[in-house]
Amino acid sequence: MFQKYSISRGRGVNRKLSEEDAVIKASEKILPSVVMVSTVQLVEDYFMSEHPVEGVGSGLIVDPKGYILTSRHVVAGAREIQIWLQDGKSLKGKVVGEDPTIDSAVIKVDGKGLPAAELGDSDKLKIGQTAIAVGVPFRLIGGATVTKGVISAVSRTIQSDKGSLENLVQTDAAINPGNSGGPLIDINGKVIAINTAIIPFAQGIGFATPINAAKRVLDRVLKYGTYKRPWLGLVGMDINESVANYYRLSVSRGILAARVFRGSPAGEAGIAPGDVIVAIDNTELKSMSGLVKYLENKSVGDEISLTVVRGRQKGTTTATLAETPAEL
Repeated sequence: MFQKYSISRGRGVNRKLSEEDAVIKASEKILPSVVMVSTVQLVEDYFMSEHPVEGVGSGLIVDPKGYILTSRHVVAGAREIQIWLQDGKSLKGKVVGEDPTIDSAVIKVDGKGLPAAELGDSDKLKIGQTAIAVGVPFRLIGGATVTKGVISAVSRTIQSDKGSLENLVQTDAAINPGNSGGPLIDINGKVIAINTAIIPFAQGIGFATPINAAKRVLDRVLKYGTYKRPWLGLVGMDINESVANYYRLSVSRGILAARVFRGSPAGEAGIAPGDVIVAIDNTELKSMSGLVKYLENKSVGDEISLTVVRGRQKGTTTATLAETPAEL
């Protein structure tokens, strides 16, 4: 292995050369795994006539048997998906798992021995560390391109036309149109996130889905052949002392149910707006993020126990998790 950022005292040039060499090696390591994702959608015009519209994005080979990670918005609504490898070979793709809440999707192609990328650990990211974005911007001829920057922030939340995306990685490495679905890698060539969004007209503000979040979708697909995100069906608010005092709640810790979807597992379990969920499966619940993280390790059809406070009464109910509706 090369030494990163080594300095030779008295010469003063090895640090720059070492970093440059590291970026080159990291890029060479990941490039064979980066693909172009070409899609065709049918879009209705003003006169209700359908017309084919082509789209393009990037993807990442994550399993030699033909599994590819990309951003969900790259393939959403696609009637046809074509995957272009770095050697120019084209393969027909099919979406086998997706999670719109983290903008991730898994595509399957018929292939063997494909060059799979090495996945890193996004929980260990540090602000300021080197980040390299790889993708196929603007359908440029000649393969994938590389841009370099740093991790600007972690745990970012942004609003999109489809809702909010949470726990994103922010980077100043240029993410251009077409880069969505491509990898964000560290200095060792390990994938730390999947590029997902940019802020139009902003300089150096791009976002990516942490690879650990995308792994959860991928792992389910590899194990079961598909992915179905478990759904409880409520929107909640974290409770603290000030929230408890404002709403005159009898508890100061838990989740205040602000909205319960009709026909959802939460609704069928008897939970109503204004209820406070204080525990799940006898484990204290402190925040919505804690609830989301807990549900990520559950499957559709699993039963969970919820401890609920309504006014000054406390009780327990059981909910059976359902599949997240497509419209959500």
